[in-house]
Amino acid sequence: MMDATFGTKEEREKEITPVMKPIKYWLTDMDGVLVHETKAIPGAAEFLQALRDKGREYLVLTNNSVFTPRDLSARLEASGLEVPEERIWTSALATASFLKTQSPKSSAYVVGEAGLTTALYQAGYVMTSTNPEYVVLGETRSYSFDQIATAVQLISKGAKFIATNPDKTGPTKDGPIPATGAVAAMITAATGKNPYFIGKPNPVMFRTGLNKIGAHSEETAMIGDRMETDMLAGVESGLHTFLVLTGSTHREHITDFSYRPNEVVDSIADIIARV
Repeated sequence: MMDATFGTKEEREKEITPVMKPIKYWLTDMDGVLVHETKAIPGAAEFLQALRDKGREYLVLTNNSVFTPRDLSARLEASGLEVPEERIWTSALATASFLKTQSPKSSAYVVGEAGLTTALYQAGYVMTSTNPEYVVLGETRSYSFDQIATAVQLISKGAKFIATNPDKTGPTKDGPIPATGAVAAMITAATGKNPYFIGKPNPVMFRTGLNKIGAHSEETAMIGDRMETDMLAGVESGLHTFLVLTGSTHREHITDFSYRPNEVVDSIADIIARV
């Protein structure tokens, strides 16, 4: 039966079901998708080779702001994976890119390591504890109480609060350790100010990455292992999402979330043929 106003059921379903375009561009998470700490996940090297063979534009995304792209490229190479530094997009780079557009050649007090300080320096920022416009919090391997106290004082005086990513813990061989999101929560408790997080799941990180490689969202896929970051950012950015089960999310946990990836696969090895 046809409704004169809305058309047939088939026509209505066609209108609300987007037509999938061929995937021309690829974004992929790093930890849990390509590597586990220092070991490459089976299929990762072949997937990257397929991207090169097909001439596909791609980026490896990570919320890790500790290391520079050059550092991460070297770490991946030690795992047997070839990823040039220009193909790596970190939350530190996304943060620097965002701040450069918001307030060019400004100043920031930075709690973080080389990955973040280098990115901000290259964006033209002055790093100072004297009346900075921003306090920027990133990942660090040893948080200093003095630095955190300074951050609290500056934010209380009016500095804007930015954090590279909301991850509350980071993985180590001995178990989870506090990460940027946990330290940000402590600063928020002391100041009453919430940070603006740039990294996943904020689509800002994806949008700046897409701009970097000249990609369009409707022709781009995102591969990740975390529902709450990779998949959420992919869904909100309008990308075709692949959830791999080699990292943080188990199949039985997918239904805990109110959104779904487009496809669920065992590992990146199952996506090679899609390149």
